[in-house]
Amino acid sequence: MASKDQKGFFASIASSISNFGSAMHKSVNGLLGYEGLEVINPEGSTEDAEEEAQRGRWKQEERDGYWKMMQKYIGSDVTSMVTLPVIIFEPMTMLQKMAELMEYSSLLDHADECEDPYMRLVYASSWAISVYFAYQRTWKPFNPILGETYEMVNHGGVTFLAEQVSHHPPMSAGHAENEHFTYDVTSKLKTKFLGNSVDVYPVGRTHVSLKKAGVILDLVPPPTKVNNLIFGRTWVDSPGEMIMTNLTTGDKAVLYFQPCGWFGAGRYEVDGYVYNSEEEPKILMTGKWNESMSYQPCDLEGEPLPGTELKEVWRVADVPENDKFQYTYFAHRINSFDTAPKNLLASDSRLRPDRYALEMGDLSKSGSEKSSLEDRQRAEKRKREANGDKFTPNWFNVTGEVTQTPWGDLEIYEYNGKYTEHRAAVENSSSTVEVDVKSIDFNPWQYDSLCA
Repeated sequence: MASKDQKGFFASIASSISNFGSAMHKSVNGLLGYEGLEVINPEGSTEDAEEEAQRGRWKQEERDGYWKMMQKYIGSDVTSMVTLPVIIFEPMTMLQKMAELMEYSSLLDHADECEDPYMRLVYASSWAISVYFAYQRTWKPFNPILGETYEMVNHGGVTFLAEQVSHHPPMSAGHAENEHFTYDVTSKLKTKFLGNSVDVYPVGRTHVSLKKAGVILDLVPPPTKVNNLIFGRTWVDSPGEMIMTNLTTGDKAVLYFQPCGWFGAGRYEVDGYVYNSEEEPKILMTGKWNESMSYQPCDLEGEPLPGTELKEVWRVADVPENDKFQYTYFAHRINSFDTAPKNLLASDSRLRPDRYALEMGDLSKSGSEKSSLEDRQRAEKRKREANGDKFTPNWFNVTGEVTQTPWGDLEIYEYNGKYTEHRAAVENSSSTVEVDVKSIDFNPWQYDSLCA
C-alpha cells in the first residue's frame, strides 16, 4: 500500500531529483573577496556559479554596498529589520499579494459543488498550488503599514478583505467569501537571511469552509527559498510538502514540490496523492506549479487504475508579454481601481503614495514616500507607547487561540463581521455623491493629527 513515506511510482523520481537538488549547490566563498557567499544557477551546473554571480539587476557598486550592510544579518529573521531600496520592489503590498490566491477561486466553487470527497480535494489543492505562478516573481512587495487594508470586489462574486493587524511581528489577516466558500487566513512570515539567499517560512493558518459541502479545509504550504538576492539572477524555489486536510472527514492531499536540480531538473514539478482518512491513496496528482495540474484515480499501491487516464484540472491563464514586473492580468486588476468597491477605505493599499509612484516609474519619489510612511509609523508607535494605548484592528479580532505550525506558534485573528455591515451600509446609502477614489489620501493612521 502506498503511504506518505512510500509514494508509488513517484518515489524513485522524487529521490533522484532530491539528490540533484543537494548536489547543485555550490558555495563560492571568497569570490571577489566576499566571504560566506553562495550563488546558485538554476539553469546550469555547479561550475556555472561564479559566472552567475556577475549577473543580476544590481549595479556593481550597489551590490557591494548592500552585501557589506547585510552581512551582519546572516542567520537572522529580517522580515521587518532592514530598510531596503525600492529598486527591488514591485508596486504592490503584501496585502495585495495575499489577494492573488483568489485568481483561480472558481476551483473552490467546483470543490463545493463536487459530490466526490476526493475530487473535492483535487480541486481545492489545485487552487492552493495555482498562486505559486505569481509567487515566482522576484520583486519584493511593500510591507503594509499597521492598520493598512486591501479590499477587492468584482471577481467571481468574491469579496476579499485583508488588514495589517500587527507590526512587530508583522502579521496580516484576511477574509474572502462568495456563495460557495469562506476563506480565512492569519499570516506571519518568518525569514532566515543566509547571505545571498533567504528562507521564507509561511507561519500561518489557512482555513477554507465549503458551504454546500459543509466541510472545513486546512492548508499547510511548503517553505520558499529566494536565491541570489544580491549576486546573480534572483529566482524562487519552494521545495517541500504541501498538505491540505479535510478537518471534517480526515481525508487529505499531500503534494511534494520537487527541488530544483542540475540544469533545472525537477524545477516547478509537483507530485502527490489524495488520501482517505485511512491514509489509503485514492487519486494521484502531478504537474508543474507554473503550468498546470492533472489527476488520475489510483490503486492502493499508488499506481494508475487500468482504464483511466490523466485529466487536467487547472492550467495557468495567458499572461502579458514582457511585463516589467512579470504581472499576470489578474495582478494588474488587483492594483487597479476596477476591483475597488464603492467608497474605498482610505487605508487601502492602492492609495499608498510610494506604491503608486513606483507603478508610475518614479523610483526617487517612491523612495522618499516610503521613508515618509515609515517615519510616520515610528512616530505613531512612540505616541502609542507614551499614551499606554494599544492598536486594535478594525475588521479582525484577536481570539486568544494559539496554534502550532511547523515553523512556530501563531496567534489567531478572526474576521469580526464589521466589514460586511460597513459594506452593506455603504451600498444601501441614499447618498448620490460619487467620490473620486484617486483623490483619497492614504490614511491607515491611529492618530490623524500626528505628524511624523
